[in-house]
Amino acid sequence: MLEKDPVLAGNATDGNRDTTADTTRATVTTPPDGELAVLAAVQDRIVNPTTVKIARGMSHFGEHSAGWSALALVGAAVDKRRRKDWVGAAAGIVGAHAASIAVKRVVRRPRPDHPNVRVGVGTPSRLSFPSSHATSTTAAAVLYSGLVGRNVVPAIVPPMLASRLVLGVHYPTDVLAGAALGGVVGGFVRRKLNRNRSSR
Repeated sequence: MLEKDPVLAGNATDGNRDTTADTTRATVTTPPDGELAVLAAVQDRIVNPTTVKIARGMSHFGEHSAGWSALALVGAAVDKRRRKDWVGAAAGIVGAHAASIAVKRVVRRPRPDHPNVRVGVGTPSRLSFPSSHATSTTAAAVLYSGLVGRNVVPAIVPPMLASRLVLGVHYPTDVLAGAALGGVVGGFVRRKLNRNRSSR
């Protein structure tokens, strides 16, 4: 799992010793570069027991878009006048999540894997791009903004994106691409819901 290169030394024989006793194994770790370096630097600055605990809670809430979809269904139960809109929002959130899974299976980018990156939570797959949490969260934020009449994107999306870096399960571009995909899907569904509402 770790990016290490075994280096074997002391492999010569003199006829008086067992060669296996002279064989030593050293480990050389390649310093992180590119996005791995960015991810490691972010973790060095913001990872602590509190942020990890919060990030894990957000991870469980957003897994498979379940928490965001459940909130939309609660909205449908409470706001009977706009029940169809809330149900449509739930469908849009699930659709955004499904879109992220489809892209993941095409791109097949593996998750970050380096000793300098600390992984703080288990994941259902080893595929990284895009972040499904970022996708479904952004779609939910866009759709909820239309339903509550207030822009909740700044309050919801950045914390979720940061949480995926805190937990070391995504590269920065994974969460940015997920947010972009979620914004596109959420915006499309929101416009459709608005058209349906105006035609009633």
